[in-house]
This record gives sequence, structure tokens and C-alpha cells, in this order.
Amino acid sequence: MIPTVEWKDGVVRLLDQSQLPGRVEILDCRDYQAVANAIRELRVRGAPAIGVTAAMGIALGANAVQSTDRQEFVTAIGKIGDHLASTRPTAVNLFWAINRMKQVIELQPNLSIVELKACLVHEAEAICQEDIEMCRTMGRYGAELIQHGQTILTHCNAGALATAGYGTALGVIRAAWESGKNIEVFADETRPVLQGARLTAWELMQDGIPVTLITDNMAGTMMRQGKIHVCVVGADRIAANGDVANKIGTYSVAVLAKAHGIPFYVAAPSSTIDMDTPNGDAIPIEERSREEVLSVHGSPRIAPEDVKIVNPAFDVTPAEYVAGIITERGVFSPDDIAREFSSGR
Repeated sequence: MIPTVEWKDGVVRLLDQSQLPGRVEILDCRDYQAVANAIRELRVRGAPAIGVTAAMGIALGANAVQSTDRQEFVTAIGKIGDHLASTRPTAVNLFWAINRMKQVIELQPNLSIVELKACLVHEAEAICQEDIEMCRTMGRYGAELIQHGQTILTHCNAGALATAGYGTALGVIRAAWESGKNIEVFADETRPVLQGARLTAWELMQDGIPVTLITDNMAGTMMRQGKIHVCVVGADRIAANGDVANKIGTYSVAVLAKAHGIPFYVAAPSSTIDMDTPNGDAIPIEERSREEVLSVHGSPRIAPEDVKIVNPAFDVTPAEYVAGIITERGVFSPDDIAREFSSGR
């Protein structure tokens, strides 16, 4: 796999996911505004990948600050962080990564600005590498939940493309496949932006993992016919009570899985768990452009131009529908989240 995001020769290099699967294009962001636009425009997406990209965006912006006055430098970093934080309100990894980068400055009061800039680059690269390692670890934990011969349903894209590498939900699937389990995957297309069709199907095919693409409204029938044995999805924010925000349509999958007695798992790093958010009702849900619904990936309009449209990017799955939350620290029931992660990340 081409890296989703990397620091390369002083620029933030992204695999432009808006062009997949038709074209594989690399986007070089040379200032933090370009990084922010890439996040906002879904050129990079997926909560962990957004966090890593934002961290690199701060490092990139810091390198461009000309002032030699420490307070002016700190103020500039604050403005850069605020600009990046305004791009996607739901994915808590974004804010986690920005705060972690700011702490580099707060914890190093005696370093020069030149030294601080180098530390910020180092920290962003560390966040990137840690994300890959966390995904591999949670993949191993999650693979134990997958049995030989099972078919897994996933929604949206929670793979290497949604992280710095390997993936969360697809990391679980990858780890099960790499352990020798003969498994198959059903991928929801994930309207309206089609991350499942464009990204998950493409990514699994690159790895040679058997995948069948279905439209979102086919999941219930596939479950009723016994063709799906387990569901694994990612998350953009997990509240303290175990409620999960993920790509719109996830809640429907969880309800259907519950009705058919199918376990529904969520795979996410601990940076996705937000102990400051008590429950799903407190999670901000991003409302995106109506244009995403009016056409299909740039097609001619499929609805009357003036029709009323709502387009929430995410929904919330209550904890009662979640069989387990797979993290780099193990698999936990939603009831365990507050106790296991209350000490912070």
C-alpha cells in the first residue's frame, strides 16, 4: 500500500483518496492551509488518518513561522491548530493530535524556536508510527474474534486508507487473513460518498482478500440469508458510556445485526475514545454539502436540484448494540470503557 500520509522532504504527502479507485495520485501539501483543505475535502479521511495529518499540518505550519519571539510562535501555533480543528468536528482524533502537538511546546519551555520546530516534526512522525503499531496490535486482538470460514460485514472504510497504515476494522480482517483463516468480506457501498465501494473494495482487492460489494440496503437480506456472521466497523468518536459515532449507516447495520443475533464489533485506537463526551447525544455530528447527495461521485444530478436535503456524515450507535470495542489495549465491553480509559490516553 502507498502510505496514506507521510512527512516527506519538508512537505505533508497524502494519497489523494478523492481520486480512488480510478486514479492513484499523490498530493503534496506545502502549507498548513493546504493540509486543512485536504482534510475538509476528504482527500484524506478516517479519524486516525485525520489526526496524523493534522499533527503533520502543525509541524508544517510551525516551520513557516518566521518570528524568533517565543510568545509569538506559541500564538501562531494556536492559530494553526484552530484552523485545522475547524475542518471536521466529529473525529476526536483530530483534536487529540492537535493538543498533543501543543503539549510539545508547553513541556519544553527552555528550547529555542529552531529546536521546537524540530521537536514538532519528530512528534508528528512519532504519532504516525504509533498509529501503525496500534492498528497492528488491535488487529491481533480482533482477529481472535473471527472464526475460520466466516464472512465479515464492514461499513465505510476503516482500513489502511483511514489510518497511517494497516487499518482498524480492516486491520482486524487483515490480521485474521494473515493468520491463515479462510474468510470473506461483504463491504457496504456507503452512500453518499461511497467509501466502501471506492476504497474498501479497492483496498481489500489489493491484498487479495475476498470481498463482495453490496449496496447499503442489502445488508439486512444478506444477514437473513445467513451470509454474514460478524460485523466489524471503525469509529470517529467513542463516548465515555460506549456509544459510538461512525459513518452514517453504521447504526442501521448495528440494529440489523442485533435483530439477527450477529455480533457487532467496533475497532478503534484509544485516541478515538473521548472521556470528555459522556454519551452519544453529546457528540457533534458534521453536516456536509447537499451536493454529495444530489449526485454520485460527480455524476449528473440524480434528484431535483431544489429538493430539500439533509446530509449528516455520521450517526451514533448506542452501546447496547455493541458486542465489543477492539483497541490496542484489548477488547472491552462498552460498559468497561469508562473504567479502563478514565486515566486518559
